Amino acid sequence: VQLQASGGGLVQAGGSLRLSCTASGRRFSLYAMGWFRQAPGKEREFVATTSGSGQTTYYADSVKGRFTIARDNTKNTVYLQMVSLKPEDTAVYYCAARGSYSPSGVPDEYDYWGQGTQVTVSS
Repeated sequence: VQLQASGGGLVQAGGSLRLSCTASGRRFSLYAMGWFRQAPGKEREFVATTSGSGQTTYYADSVKGRFTIARDNTKNTVYLQMVSLKPEDTAVYYCAARGSYSPSGVPDEYDYWGQGTQVTVSS
């Protein structure tokens, strides 16, 4: 599985962005998908995850109510809609695929990673 993330950019605080992650290969719906982020000098952290069907989602407390993860299995794509962005959301955002139907917030449980897309939120 190869993952291609896109949609990052520079936005002012309070603004919005939508990240996309498109996967190659078949049987996309069998993979739980996750979004993680890494800020300079910090460890990679969990942002959001969704089950293979998209019916189950979990979020980090820091983004709950502001970010929404969704997937379109007909397009092999998972999205991260981000609103009310804050400067502390600045990071490289990575999408990842887990060889399991169940979502997870643990990076080590993911098998495939995209290349990352930069999100910068100015104050």
